[in-house]
Amino acid sequence: MSEVLLEVKNLKKYFPITSGFVKRKVGDVKAVDDVSLFIREGETLGIVGESGCGKSTLGRTLLRLYEATAGEVTFKGIDVLNAPKDEMQKLRREMQIVFQDPYSSLNPRMTVSQIVGEALVEHGLYKRGKELDDYVVGVMNKCGLARYHMNRYPHEFSGGQRQRIGVARALALSPTFIVADEPVSALDVSIQSQVINLFTDLQRELGLSYMFISHDLGVVRYISHRVGVMYLGSLVELAEKNALFDSPRHPYTQALLSAIPEPDPTVKRDRIILEGDIPSPSNPPSGCKFHTRCMYAEDICKEVIPEFRDLGGEHFVACHFAK
Repeated sequence: MSEVLLEVKNLKKYFPITSGFVKRKVGDVKAVDDVSLFIREGETLGIVGESGCGKSTLGRTLLRLYEATAGEVTFKGIDVLNAPKDEMQKLRREMQIVFQDPYSSLNPRMTVSQIVGEALVEHGLYKRGKELDDYVVGVMNKCGLARYHMNRYPHEFSGGQRQRIGVARALALSPTFIVADEPVSALDVSIQSQVINLFTDLQRELGLSYMFISHDLGVVRYISHRVGVMYLGSLVELAEKNALFDSPRHPYTQALLSAIPEPDPTVKRDRIILEGDIPSPSNPPSGCKFHTRCMYAEDICKEVIPEFRDLGGEHFVACHFAK
């Protein structure tokens, strides 16, 4: 197995809730609540879950785009959350992000060459000129863009091309780890496969590691090596993708997978319909967060937080009754 590149332990990100004229703190939105995971070199870890479960916040917090409330993030042996400013700037070259919306994540007043080359100039790797332009063209070519695209602005491209620009911007600094935050959810289905194949080709060529965040289970199964399932800010299951899709152990994962459309009309699959609404992350239930919607919940689920434990073969589940 490959070496562990990134390790996260008990990561928390709470956003304060304030009230009144003096902005007195009255509570917290527990967007990421005690998450632990690891990502190996050259691996893609998929993160799935309902909207608002904390997937994007998790990705941004471990990159320190949000300052964590508590926990540890270790990247190549370096403590990310406590790294001083100069060391953090070096880490930025190794850890990049591709944002969800290719329409709002690109500066409309900058050309493609400026967008892709900006970080190279900022980090002192190149000065503006022919050498920088040649390097930028090389990065663009890897992402399916041509030299004649250099001086165009984002509004002159389609959604898929804009996302390729976002990928090129992330690749410019030659990172080893990229957080892909729902990179295809804003694209047409016909374009999604092109961008997904771009990610897999770049991983094969450059040995990249990804955290691939999505709510599309089909995409995640295709691109990921392992998959983590989040619910209300916490991981409830984490396993190798085939083990998770073929034998889900957590009731929430079972419900999610039962909703995947089955292309074969002769195959009948029992749908698991979850009752009730998702609780508020500012006031999550006691014990197991899922017990208010779980068909197997018992008294212990209401009182005791389940341990995120390994059932064997690196199949982690946070459920009192999972075997």
